[in-house]
Amino acid sequence: MADDTNKPQQQQLTIELGEKEAEGIYSNLAVISHSPAEFVVDFTRVLPGVPKARVHARIVMTPQHAKLLLHALADNIGKFEHQHGEINVDGQMPSFPPGVTNVN
Repeated sequence: MADDTNKPQQQQLTIELGEKEAEGIYSNLAVISHSPAEFVVDFTRVLPGVPKARVHARIVMTPQHAKLLLHALADNIGKFEHQHGEINVDGQMPSFPPGVTNVN
């Protein structure tokens, strides 16, 4: 029989999803900035005829977590495209439209 005493125990993580958070926030524009210590992702939405967009959520994370998020997104996009076909981004607006200014 193998000796499992030196193997690290894997802990189970329970994640709670509150009622408000379960509704989600629609975003069609993410503005990403970074410093040596963190990445900041501001989620907003741009609507036709509305010259101003408000940040609806800001996520701050370490560079390591940002890279893990990048890999998780790439993995999930690959799985989505395998099941539903390639996601077409031709003709989409650029990630940061010209003329958009950052107002704090």
